[in-house]
Amino acid sequence: MDVGILFDLRNPVQWERPWDVHYSRTLELCEEADRLGAGGLWFTEHHAFEDGYLPQPLTFAAAAAARTRRVRIGTSVVLPALRKPAQLAEEAALVDLISGGRLELGLGAGYRLPEYRLFGADFTKRFATTEYTIREMRRLWAEGEVTPGPLQEPVPLWGGFYGPRGARMAGRLGIGLLHASASVYEHYLAGLEEGGHSTADARVSEVVPIMLADDPEEAWQRVAPHLAHQMNSYRTAAVEGTGTPAPPPIRPEELLRGVDPDGPWGVLEILTPDEAAERIRRNMRDLPVRHLIFWASIAGMPDDLVVRNIELLSQKLAPLLR
Repeated sequence: MDVGILFDLRNPVQWERPWDVHYSRTLELCEEADRLGAGGLWFTEHHAFEDGYLPQPLTFAAAAAARTRRVRIGTSVVLPALRKPAQLAEEAALVDLISGGRLELGLGAGYRLPEYRLFGADFTKRFATTEYTIREMRRLWAEGEVTPGPLQEPVPLWGGFYGPRGARMAGRLGIGLLHASASVYEHYLAGLEEGGHSTADARVSEVVPIMLADDPEEAWQRVAPHLAHQMNSYRTAAVEGTGTPAPPPIRPEELLRGVDPDGPWGVLEILTPDEAAERIRRNMRDLPVRHLIFWASIAGMPDDLVVRNIELLSQKLAPLLR
C-alpha cells in the first residue's frame, strides 16, 4: 500500500488567504510531497461551498501533474453524473498524458442536491447516471472516439462509494473500491462476480481520518476550530435544499480526541506515526489495500502543521506500512 495526501483547497473566511496565494501555496506543497516521496496526491470535488471547496479537481490535478515527477495523481472523487462522458474522458486523458501516466481516477455519485441542480442533473438518478458515464467513458477511450487518449491502458479507476449499493456497482464495473471497509467488502466481491470479473483482482483504497503530529495533544488544540468548521459545513451541506433543518453547530470544545484502538475510525484522529501505523494495521486487516489517503489540511489549519503532517506521512508513516 502507498501513502497519499488529499487536498480540498478549503479557504474559510476566518483564516482566508488571497485565492491566488492559496492555490500557489498548495502547488508548492504538492511539489514538496513529491520530493519527500509521498505515494499520491489526491484532489476532491464539491460545488458552491462558502469556503471555496475545490470545484474542478481534474483542472488542479493537471497543474499538480505538471509540477511533479513521480507521485501518483488521483481524484477522490470526481462526480461523473455532472459531466458528459466525452468531457470526462477528454479531461482525464489529458491529466494522464501530462503526468506521464500517473493518473488514478476516483469517481463518486455525490450526495448534495444543490450540486446536481447547479449542473441541471437529476439527483434521483445519480447512481444510474454515474454507472452509465463510467462505462461510456471507457468505451470512448477503447474505441478512440476522443483524442488523444490516455497513456495508461487501462487507467486505474476507483469507485468512491460507501454503501452496499455503490460497492456492488464498483464490483460490476470491475474497478477498485475507494472504501476499505469489511462491512461492504462482501458486496464489492459479489459485484465483481456479477460483472464477470475475478475476485482475485479485488482492490480497495481509503481516505483515512488521521493526521500526524509530533505532539498530538498540542496539535489537537490548534486543529479543533478548523475541524469544527469542516464538520459543520458538511453537516449543513448534506441537508441543503432538502427542507430538513441544519443540525446545531458543533463547537471546538465539544470535539474529543479519545480513540478506541479497537473501534471504528473517529471523525479525525491526530496521532504519531507509530500510533497511526498500528491503528491502520488493525482496521485494514485482511483487505487488499492499494492506497491510503490522508488529509493534508483541515479547513485552513496553520501552515506549520500542514507541512509537518506531510513530512511525517511521507517519511515516517509510509516506511512503517511497507
